[in-house]
Amino acid sequence: MADKSFIKEDSDAVKEELEWGYEEGVEWGLLFPEANGEYQSPINLNSRDALYDPSLLEIHLSPNYVVCRDCEVINDGHTVQIILKSKSVLVGGPLPRGHDYELHEVQFHWGRENQRGSDHTVNFKAFPMELHLMHWNSTLYSSIDEALGKANGIAIISLFVQIGKEHSGLKAVTEILQDIQYKGKSKTIPCFNPNTLLPDPLLRDYWVYEGSLTIPPCSEGVTWILFRYPLTISQTQIEEFRRLKTHVKGADLQDGCEGILGDNFRPTQPLSDRIIRAAFQ
Repeated sequence: MADKSFIKEDSDAVKEELEWGYEEGVEWGLLFPEANGEYQSPINLNSRDALYDPSLLEIHLSPNYVVCRDCEVINDGHTVQIILKSKSVLVGGPLPRGHDYELHEVQFHWGRENQRGSDHTVNFKAFPMELHLMHWNSTLYSSIDEALGKANGIAIISLFVQIGKEHSGLKAVTEILQDIQYKGKSKTIPCFNPNTLLPDPLLRDYWVYEGSLTIPPCSEGVTWILFRYPLTISQTQIEEFRRLKTHVKGADLQDGCEGILGDNFRPTQPLSDRIIRAAFQ
């Protein structure tokens, strides 16, 4: 399954999956040394401290996304993934000139309540959900496994989500979540258009910083592109995510554990000496 890519040292050495989760007391840094790095994600984004960088607009951020046929939607027990098989490419903006970043998957992080759920916060405000569009540098590397943890290896577009009207582009996903309620379940949907996830056709209003994956192994070398304006989904749609389970069907749960998949966000990490750049004033 696709999430194995995050728990391999490289594409040749497959390791047994290490147990990790979002429960209190689970120390990711003990299992995954990269999680102890200095430039970890997510962060709190203080908008007043962001530095306007007009060079980000010299070559516009350009997602050349195509409609994906027969996309696989997976509940891996930690998140929901949409694995994209068609070749969608991201170029421009903060990315190295002449480099193509191929869209690999979309991941979701959400809270059990609307007051929390996003990995990143903006001026200490959390959103009920955050979407990650994960890309790998197909100019420099031959696979996403090879790109993990490498310089200019990964670029992630982050989209905050607020509650409001229904999101028609995500309807194909939310209406099949009942079929992948348990860990390890997957379902193929006939059509998914990643373009529907982009909030602003001009794609000018975003922040950029260098960080890491927000799930183990928390490899660094990730360029984060966070859009200022959130997407909107309905309360009914987010409730479909909140019905998902972290365990396989029929599993024995510990006392007091409901096995509900949610609150799957990492606490914000120190900014250290990193600079957050903005493509807008």
